[in-house]
Amino acid sequence: MASKRIGKQTVKIESPVSIAATAAIAGPKEGDGPLRLYFDMIIEDEMWGEKSWEKAESKIVKETFSRLLSKADKTTGEIDYVIAGDLLNQCIAANFGLRDSEIPFFGVFGACSTIAESMQLGTMLIDGGYADNVVALTSSHFCSAEKQFRFPLELGTQRPPTSQWTVTGSGAVLLTNQGSGPYITYLTTGKIVDMGIKDANNMGAAMAPAAVDTIATHFKDTGLPIDYYDLIVTGDLGLVGKTICADLLKRHGFDISDRYNDCGVMIFDCKRQDVHSGGSGCACSATVFAGFIYQEMMKGNLNRVLFVPTGALMSTTSTQQGESIPAIAHAVSVERDLSS
Repeated sequence: MASKRIGKQTVKIESPVSIAATAAIAGPKEGDGPLRLYFDMIIEDEMWGEKSWEKAESKIVKETFSRLLSKADKTTGEIDYVIAGDLLNQCIAANFGLRDSEIPFFGVFGACSTIAESMQLGTMLIDGGYADNVVALTSSHFCSAEKQFRFPLELGTQRPPTSQWTVTGSGAVLLTNQGSGPYITYLTTGKIVDMGIKDANNMGAAMAPAAVDTIATHFKDTGLPIDYYDLIVTGDLGLVGKTICADLLKRHGFDISDRYNDCGVMIFDCKRQDVHSGGSGCACSATVFAGFIYQEMMKGNLNRVLFVPTGALMSTTSTQQGESIPAIAHAVSVERDLSS
C-alpha cells in the first residue's frame, strides 16, 4: 500500500528533505537581465573558451556542480546520487560535464522540466531511505538548442513573436535529509498532455495545458487553498504561455493571478531585451529557482513556493515527421519552515 500517496499524482514527503544549497551559472544575455545579482557566475561569452557550444555547455555543468559542492562544503564522496539531464541528444551536456565525478548517476530527460523531475526523484530517494545527499542538476544553451531543435544560427532565420530565447546556463540543487530548510513537502508528478500544437516556435502554448493540469491536480490532491503559497511559478511558458495558463486555470476555478509568475518572464527584461516571448530551456527554471527563488526564501521574503517547471517532450525526429508536441509539468512544493 502506497501510504505516502495523496490522490492520483501527488505524494506527501514524510521525512524532512531539505535544500542545503544551490548554484546557478548564467550566460551573458541572462546576466544582463533583472536577476543578474542572483547568479553565482555570469560567463563572458557563449563559447567560454571552448571549441563548440556543446562543449561550453558541458563546462558550465561541470563548474555549476563544483560550485554547488563548494557552497555546501561537501565532497564528491558525500554525494550518493547525481540526477541530471539537458536538451541535447543523449543528454551529452550532463554526461560529459559530470563524467569525472565518480558519483552514481541517473541521466533523465524531462525537456525543460528536467530540474523538477530530478528534484522529485531525488526527494523520493531520500524520503525512502535510499540516500542522504542527492544533487539535481540541469543545463541548456541558446546556441546548441537552436542548432538542434530549430535552425542553425548561421541561417539568420527570422524568429516569430511567439518564439522564446533558450537560456544559457545551469542550475543545481543539493537535497539532503539534514539541514534547516527550505523543505520539500509535496510532489505532484505531471501527466503527458498533448493538445495537438505543432509549432516549435510556440512552445508556451504547447506547454501551458500541461501546467494547468498539474497545478489543478496539485490543489485537488492536497486540498490546499490557493493562498497557501506566496508564489506559484511555472517553468518557461513565457509571455504567451503564461497568459494562456492563467486564463485556463481561472476557467477551472483556480484564480492564481495575484501570486503567479513564470521563470521565462522573470529571467529577461522582455521590453528591453530582444527575447520575443521570454525565456525557455532547462536552465530557465533551474537558474531562477537556484538563484532568485532560493535566495528569497533564505531571506524570508518567500515562505511557500509551488515550483512547476514545464517541458516539451519533442525531438527533431518527431518534428520532421509532422508530430505534435507532447508536454509535461512537474510540481514541487517548497516551504521555508515546517513549524507553521
